Amino acid sequence: MNISFKTVMIVILGCFIFSIGVNTFIIPAHLGEGGVTGLSLTLLYAFGWSPAWTTLLMNLVLLVVGYKFLSKRSMVLTIVAVITLAVFLKVTESWQLHLDEVLVSTVFGGFLVGIGIGLIVIVGGTTAGTTILARIAHKYLDVSTSYALLFFDLIVVVISLTVIPVEKALLTTLGLYIGTKAMDFMIEGLNPKKAVTIISQNPEPIAKMLDEDIGRGVTLLNGKGYYTKRETDVLYCVINKIQLTRAKRMIRKIDAEAFVVVHDVRDVLGNGFIPED
Repeated sequence: MNISFKTVMIVILGCFIFSIGVNTFIIPAHLGEGGVTGLSLTLLYAFGWSPAWTTLLMNLVLLVVGYKFLSKRSMVLTIVAVITLAVFLKVTESWQLHLDEVLVSTVFGGFLVGIGIGLIVIVGGTTAGTTILARIAHKYLDVSTSYALLFFDLIVVVISLTVIPVEKALLTTLGLYIGTKAMDFMIEGLNPKKAVTIISQNPEPIAKMLDEDIGRGVTLLNGKGYYTKRETDVLYCVINKIQLTRAKRMIRKIDAEAFVVVHDVRDVLGNGFIPED
């Protein structure tokens, strides 16, 4: 288990952004939220209980479930997130913006919550609660973490109808959708992947360049031209989007006649990409 200082700091930053979204925009507008935080807001509106404490208590209970399904690395990061989130929810409790336009609070609240969760998920952690359930669904059912999270969050929104009007519940749903898109951007946009298939009559120097200069492993596949019946090696490599332009430029220098196909990749398990359980 290898957890760097940078990874921990990203988790802490994600918790801070999440807390600002909740305390600065969502609570002043009397909106709901998904997951454990949404249940905590329901208790806040009903009984005046601090979300910092109720979120911490409920998340600690759900950590027992996460212990059985998540890796040790993810569990450690989740524990850090749970404790840090409770602290920041308390610290930013008074950072409230009472805006006249509720829709503005909905958009910015949902956006910041999504960005916060996305930062935590991208390094392999969770914020516990329904995020743990979403990660389990992603691991065993191969569904998008963000959309699994949206499904579980909508269940919490239905429960929140006991303390907020239907209009606020609908705005909460809009905020959750915005948060889902923001989370998708963080997970996919900051860690873009491209698969590159290369057919060349001079594959060896291209493979060496991808391995040594770009720093990505290459798979050699056996290929055969339909028309020429000539056998050739087909190179297959998965790289980050930021490396793609340089790789194509260097391939062109080595073999101007090389046939290069670039594919979008949704998920990659392995070294150098998003940590997985």
